[in-house]
Amino acid sequence: MTIDIFVNSPYTYKNLESVLMTTESNKIRKAACAGTWYPKSPVELSQLLAGYFSEVKKIPLEGEINGIIVPHAGYVYSGRTAAKAYKQLEGKDYETVVVISPSHHVFFKGSAVFDGDGYETPLGMVEIDKDLSEKIGTILPSVYLSNMGHGGGGSRGEHALELQLPFLQIVLGKFKLVAIVMGDQEEDSVNALGEVLATALKGTNALLVASTDLSHFHSEKQANRLDGEVCDAVKSYDADVLMDKMGRGKAEACGGGIIASVITATKRLGGKRVEFLEYTTSGAVTGEFDEVVGYLSAVIVEDKRLAKKMNRALGLPAAKPKEVFKLTDADKQQLLTIAENAVEAKLKGKDYTPPMIEHLNVNRGVFVTLKINNELRGCIGYIKAKQALFDAVTEMAVAAAFDDPRFPELTPEEFEQLEFEISVLSSLKRVHNIEDIKIGRDGLLIKYDMHSGLLLPQVATEYDWDVLEFVEQTCLKAGLPKNSYKQREAELYRFEADVF
Repeated sequence: MTIDIFVNSPYTYKNLESVLMTTESNKIRKAACAGTWYPKSPVELSQLLAGYFSEVKKIPLEGEINGIIVPHAGYVYSGRTAAKAYKQLEGKDYETVVVISPSHHVFFKGSAVFDGDGYETPLGMVEIDKDLSEKIGTILPSVYLSNMGHGGGGSRGEHALELQLPFLQIVLGKFKLVAIVMGDQEEDSVNALGEVLATALKGTNALLVASTDLSHFHSEKQANRLDGEVCDAVKSYDADVLMDKMGRGKAEACGGGIIASVITATKRLGGKRVEFLEYTTSGAVTGEFDEVVGYLSAVIVEDKRLAKKMNRALGLPAAKPKEVFKLTDADKQQLLTIAENAVEAKLKGKDYTPPMIEHLNVNRGVFVTLKINNELRGCIGYIKAKQALFDAVTEMAVAAAFDDPRFPELTPEEFEQLEFEISVLSSLKRVHNIEDIKIGRDGLLIKYDMHSGLLLPQVATEYDWDVLEFVEQTCLKAGLPKNSYKQREAELYRFEADVF
C-alpha cells in the first residue's frame, strides 16, 4: 500500500519505502519486470509516472469509462502513450480492475485467471479479487483458474500484465485486481473470454484493461499501414472487423484477440463508443525507423442507460448504489483522539498504532489542520486515500505537526495549546462552470501546467470569499496567475468535506 500525500503535487510520494507491503507468501506474484522494463525504485517509478501524467491532458467525455486499450512496451518506449488512457481515469473509482494480457513466454489454450492473493510492484501489493476471479474462472472451460503464463519472481514473468499495475496504483489508489493471461487468441478463445467477462461483470463496478502492442519490427511505413487497420477497427468498435483483418494478415497486434474480447464484453455491459487517443511507434523515441513497434491508447465509453436496459432484458440486477458514508459524533471524537495520541507519541519518541475500527476501514481523502490560539500551525493531507481512515488520520496528524515545510517541528510546549481539526473529503468532481461551486460546501483543486493547488471548503468561509475569489485564490495557491482556471488545459475540481 502506498501513501499519496498532497504537498506540492497529487503525485508526490513521501516516505514511500517505509509503507510498502511485503509478504513471503508463495501466493503473491512477485514483480518480475522492475529494474528492466520500468524503474525498480518506488520513488523513481512514481516520479516517472508523475511526469508522464503531467504531460498529457484529460479530455471531457460524455459517459463513464468501462474499458481502456493500452500498450505494454518498456515505459521509455510506450509509457507516455499508456498515460494518455490512464489520465482519463483520474477522479474515478472502480472496485475491481480486470487486466488482460497476451502470453509472450508460454503457449497454452484458453485464458488463465490468476488464483493467488496478490500481484506485487515496487509501489506495493495489489489485492486479487478472489470472488470475481473465481466467478470468471468457472463459467466456461476455456477460461479457468491457473497461474499459467503469469510467472513472476525468479521466472520469466509476463510483462504485458505487470506493466499496467503501477499506472493503476498511481491513478486509482486502492482497487482489487483480476489478472488474466490469454494463452491463445483463436476465435473460439476470444469469443469465450468476451462472453465470460460480459456475464461475470454484470452489475459490478469494474474496469477492463486490454494490454496490447501492435505490429513488431516492420519499417515505419509498413507498420503504419498494418497498424492503421487495427486503429480503424478499434475506432469502429467492431470486434468482428478486427478479427477478420488479423485473420487475413491485414493487421497485426500481439493482443488483438484481447482487444476483441474487451470490445465484446464492454458492448454487452453498455459500451457505446471508443475514444481514440493516440497512435505512435517506437521510432518516435529511438529515431530509428527500419524496425519499429506500434502502440495505441484508447478508452471505451459506456451508456449507462443502455447498460441498465440490457441488464433488465437479461434478468440481471442493476449495479447497487454505493452506500453513503457518514461519520457519527462518536466517530469524529475517536478520530480526533487518534490524531492527538499520534502527535503526542511522536513527541515522546514512541511508536503509535491506532485502534482498528472496522466501520472506519474505508478509503477517504483527509487533511489534518493544527492551530494554536486560532492561528494555523500546520496542515497536510491528501485528496485521494490509499489506506484506512484511522491510519490516514494518524499519518497526516504527525505530518502536519512535524513535516509541514512552512513551520518548524512542533515542540512539547506547543502541544499543550494545540487544537486539532480534521477534514474528511468526498471524491473529486470536475467543474465545467464555476457557477456550480457553492461556498461553504465545496473545496477546490486546480491542476494546470505541472502546478496544482488545493483549498479546503472552510477557507472560503473564513475569508468571506465569493465564488470567483475562491477560484482565483486556488489558482494563486498553486503558484499560478489567478485567471489560470480559464485556460483550456486547466482542470478544476470541487469536493466536499466533513470538518470537525
